[in-house]
Amino acid sequence: MTAHATAAARWRPYAAAFNARFLQMLQYRSAALAGFVTQCWWGGIKVMVLAAFYAGGQGGGSAMPLAQAITYTWIAQGLLALLPWGGDPEVAQAVRTGAVAYDRLRPVDAYAFWFARTAGWIAARVLPRVALMLGFAAVVLPLAGHAEWGWQPPAGAVAGAIFAASLLLALLLSTALVMLLNVAATAALDARGINAFAVPAVVVLSGNLLPLALMPDAWQAALLVQPLAGLLDIPVRLYFGRLAGWDALGGLALQAFWVAALVTLGRVALARTLARLDIQGG
Repeated sequence: MTAHATAAARWRPYAAAFNARFLQMLQYRSAALAGFVTQCWWGGIKVMVLAAFYAGGQGGGSAMPLAQAITYTWIAQGLLALLPWGGDPEVAQAVRTGAVAYDRLRPVDAYAFWFARTAGWIAARVLPRVALMLGFAAVVLPLAGHAEWGWQPPAGAVAGAIFAASLLLALLLSTALVMLLNVAATAALDARGINAFAVPAVVVLSGNLLPLALMPDAWQAALLVQPLAGLLDIPVRLYFGRLAGWDALGGLALQAFWVAALVTLGRVALARTLARLDIQGG
């Protein structure tokens, strides 16, 4: 067997786990549509709040023009399901029922297997909603004569390509963060407290509540380098061309660094948790 065939065989179980979870989640079309409608509603409210904020002279126009702040809002609403609000419910259920024992017996790397399934779960929830949001905010609103309230195009083709690469890193980063929540839920045997703690931090530090560029100048350096910025704020800065050239590569490198660091941390934590895990029952 060649080295290529050996590598392909090694990765096949993880690709299968990703595809199976991805296709499973795509079946929930009603949930995706309901999520899209809800996100449109809240997106409209946030856009109106931003418009009033800027009209009152509080927008800090040099930090981010209103048109970019509106586009940021639509992107944030479209990518809402990308954010690590809580652990993978499938893992939480396996912990409650004791089915997690089966994952310990599989002839695969437990962390990589969970990572692949979680990535498929996140990707399948994000893609339909962001596609619907793009159609609504970038196509329907301009056609209806409200282009100023719509999703503006990227700064250029290069910015759009870098944004796409950044979104892939954001998916890996979100998965790595959800994996930490999965490990914490496994150790605690209950995901509810862990998930409740994660939500406020994710909402604020990712930029979902308010673009990080609109927060106080003294906070900007710290806000940009923390890991949650790589989920939303860094990709959107790349989309607008606010990070260009070497700064754009630096933004991608920062995302990649946090992916590597959190995956390493998650691997160590999962190995220790599974080594101590006691499965009760017959």
